[in-house]
Amino acid sequence: MWTAPELAIRELDHRVSDGIDVTLFWNARTNRVCIAVVDERSGQAFQLDVPGADALYAFNHPYTYLGGDAADRALAA
Repeated sequence: MWTAPELAIRELDHRVSDGIDVTLFWNARTNRVCIAVVDERSGQAFQLDVPGADALYAFNHPYTYLGGDAADRALAA
C-alpha cells in the first residue's frame, strides 16, 4: 500500500499583526525550530533558527529575540 511521505517541515503556528507575518516552523528530520518573519508593507523578511525552548518567545517577540543591530541587518538583507 502506498502512503504519502511525511513532510519534513511543519507549520506549528502563524499570525499576522499590523502587516507583520510570523510563522513558526519545525523540521521533523532535524528536530529544529525556526521562525520566518515578513513585513508585508516593506517586503523585507528574515528567517531565524531558535532553540526549541525559546520557540514560543521568539514567535511572539521575533524582533526582541533577534535583538538590536542584528534586527536591522536582517531586515536590510
